[in-house]
Amino acid sequence: NRGLTENVIKRFGLGYAPNSRDALVKHLIKKGFDEETIVIAGLAQRNEYGIRDNFRTRVMFPIIAPTGEILGFGGRVLDKSLPKYLNTGDTPVFNKRKNLYALNILKKNNRGRAIICEGYMDVIALNMAGFDYGVASLGTAVTPEQVRLLKRYTSDIYICYDGDKAGISATHKVIDLMKEAGLKPKI
Repeated sequence: NRGLTENVIKRFGLGYAPNSRDALVKHLIKKGFDEETIVIAGLAQRNEYGIRDNFRTRVMFPIIAPTGEILGFGGRVLDKSLPKYLNTGDTPVFNKRKNLYALNILKKNNRGRAIICEGYMDVIALNMAGFDYGVASLGTAVTPEQVRLLKRYTSDIYICYDGDKAGISATHKVIDLMKEAGLKPKI
């Protein structure tokens, strides 16, 4: 229902995790990965019934490093089930406090500016509207580490959060973090 084109789906590497307990685990084992590596990568977990996929029945958003490596994933349900979003937990290569969604695209396009927004689909909507320099934090709040990371790429930053109470509150917090980092964001 969001009007995503094939081009946008490819640009962002979007995918889908089927409603299966272990489809990804089975696929990765066939590719030569062992169960322990799959668990350490945050793609599955072990319980009393064995190993099971962490992401099921979700649209998948890969979190890609500026260098092109996939670090982790965000998954969003298509219905009203909870949690609405599920992210890869901390792994040896991924920490959501130290990464930004679509930073790889920001770096590639090198526009000299950035728009920071709330979520994956906000970034994709901006991109579809011609603003290919959007990024999003990987959680509810921007961290000092994310501000420092963004500052490596630009000092011309726009904050574009929702106009609801939570978005306004988050905007004030981001402004404070950016001021502490010597940045002067625009809203």
